Amino acid sequence: MAELFVPLDRLLAGGGDSRLAVSAASGLNEYGCQPMPCPETLSFSSSTATSISQRAYDRAQMAREDLTRSAIDIGIEAAFDERIEEMRNELRTHFALPPALADVVFSPSGTDSQLQALFLTRKLLGPELVTVVVAADQTGSGTVNTARGCHFSAATANGGRVQKGEPIAGLAQAVTSVALPLFDETGEARCHSASDLNVFEAVERAVTGGSKVLLQVMDSSKFGWRAPSDACLEAITARWPSEVQIVVDACQMRLGRARLKRYLERGYIVIVTGSKFFTGPPFSGAVMVPGRFARRLDDASAVPPGFLEYSSCSDWPQNWPSLRARFPVRTNFGQWLRWEAAVEEIGAYYRAPDSFRMAALTSFGEALERLIAASPSLALLPWQDGPKDVADEELAQRTIFSFTVRHGGRMLPLAECRKLYRALAGHAGELKPAAQACLIGQPVALGVSLGSDPSPSAALRISASARLVSEAWSPNADVAHRNLQRAIGDAGTTIASLESLLAGSDGIKPGDVSYGS
Repeated sequence: MAELFVPLDRLLAGGGDSRLAVSAASGLNEYGCQPMPCPETLSFSSSTATSISQRAYDRAQMAREDLTRSAIDIGIEAAFDERIEEMRNELRTHFALPPALADVVFSPSGTDSQLQALFLTRKLLGPELVTVVVAADQTGSGTVNTARGCHFSAATANGGRVQKGEPIAGLAQAVTSVALPLFDETGEARCHSASDLNVFEAVERAVTGGSKVLLQVMDSSKFGWRAPSDACLEAITARWPSEVQIVVDACQMRLGRARLKRYLERGYIVIVTGSKFFTGPPFSGAVMVPGRFARRLDDASAVPPGFLEYSSCSDWPQNWPSLRARFPVRTNFGQWLRWEAAVEEIGAYYRAPDSFRMAALTSFGEALERLIAASPSLALLPWQDGPKDVADEELAQRTIFSFTVRHGGRMLPLAECRKLYRALAGHAGELKPAAQACLIGQPVALGVSLGSDPSPSAALRISASARLVSEAWSPNADVAHRNLQRAIGDAGTTIASLESLLAGSDGIKPGDVSYGS
């Protein structure tokens, strides 16, 4: 139990991979976040990562105290396992999911959850798999490794030293991967029909070749896009019901509760996080598994030896006793506390009335589009077209606002967008840091490099989040309105800071090369 009594910020930054490491010099991780509240930072970075809120920090502190008291009565391992099971029930309640519909498997990050999804799919379909990754250019950087059952970092969340990119013993065997990008080489998004055809043909080739398929689909991407279409997924499952398992990458969590329920009812495995839209501290992952799979998945067959380092007994539901018994008993306090914080944010969001959630996201989105349109240097990227689904509720509208930056007559490439991103967050570097630290979504490459510059063009992102709604909500309409206007004003300050950095920059030079259009 000694580990429980170290400073809370250290616990929140532990039990994960190197992405959680906090710099001794800056007090920030590589995403510009810190494991303690920082209300002075303007934060619109939920498409990447967000520092913990005071409300969530207090919840984590209280949870630690509660666990300590419970551990005195029944022991730390039993108390920890009991609390994790309670969190499963809380998540299902917040997402309005019947207990029998979904089992929840926790992990330190969405990337770890991808490995869990691969492990589960191998148990359902057999060990020989082709993983087809849709929107591979719009998912996490670790997916290129997890899709093949390989290590995605130099260390696991449980402290094991591994070799990044090397096969995980027993998990990578007979697994190959196909990556399907969402954008073409020029940075243009493929249309719905072309994307659907690309996915269908990739699955068809794999099945015709005698393979079973893990089809990882995107809902939603770093730009808020979904691929392939629901019609495409229905056609694939109708044609190959026993050969294909669909896994939904919903790590952004920008989907309605009705859509999440529909995915599970259709037998799709869904990967979620509490650290993107819901603004829990980075990182926290979970796999939602259709309850009808429980009997097939809970068996005493051997677990790949290399995968044992990635998961612990308490990660798995208590109604899977045989499978749980194959994993070591460990208490990952960092993973647990980050989920405690995320559950608090999720609950706060859904405690706001439905009508207010809709109105707040709509008002913020409309204001942000006007602010970007008024900027001389920013150009908003088009949002994915197509009919809106009522199953997405208030999240049927845009919540990620991606834009390119023009300076000196050209679109800034990825390398220079990274300089802007770091300076805006207050980091000292080639550019003078912004006077007001502003966190936005990390730059995302558009296509591949063009011309002689090795860096492709890129887009930055400002995002609406659950916290924007929960912190604005008040039963007093005037107070709620003022709170929302304050958030819109902070977004305006963020854009003004970007313009100021461009105007006073010596590190971003006007050039003659044009990147994209």
